[in-house]
Amino acid sequence: LAGPSTDFEPNLGDLIEIFRIGYQHWALYVGNGYVIHLAPPSEYAGAGSSSIMSVLTDRAVVKKDRLWDVAGGDRYRVNNKYDWRCSPLPVSKILMEAESLVGQKMMYSVTSENCEHFVTKLRYGHPMCDQVRAGAPLTPLGTTGPGSHSGSGQRPAQQGLDLSV
Repeated sequence: LAGPSTDFEPNLGDLIEIFRIGYQHWALYVGNGYVIHLAPPSEYAGAGSSSIMSVLTDRAVVKKDRLWDVAGGDRYRVNNKYDWRCSPLPVSKILMEAESLVGQKMMYSVTSENCEHFVTKLRYGHPMCDQVRAGAPLTPLGTTGPGSHSGSGQRPAQQGLDLSV
């Protein structure tokens, strides 16, 4: 895995949470250091926290990039946070669907069709997102504040391992 020095490589189909300033970006690990993620057209691999304004768009593109490039120096970890309540689909199905979507343009909404919705739909078969919850206070970016992504009921084993340096 290019990037941070680590002896740990995510498993195929793992959800990767990338900590941007003010929000989390999500990607799906597909092997050999690559992830598939939903990104606004203006976001480029390596944008890191400079892509914060990209959450204001209504269109996105499914991209396949190196995890290290997508993180752009931001901290990231494996976080299969819904495994305790939903069974993941078979890895072969997750990867086939993810690869088939690369290059496609999709609708994007911070509140209903964001990058976390995208990767959880691939992993579990239906979209989920704790970053934006009904009734939760919104920041100017339209997401709930830092730390709100970790809800109660999250087992320590599913919180993931920090892969950053």
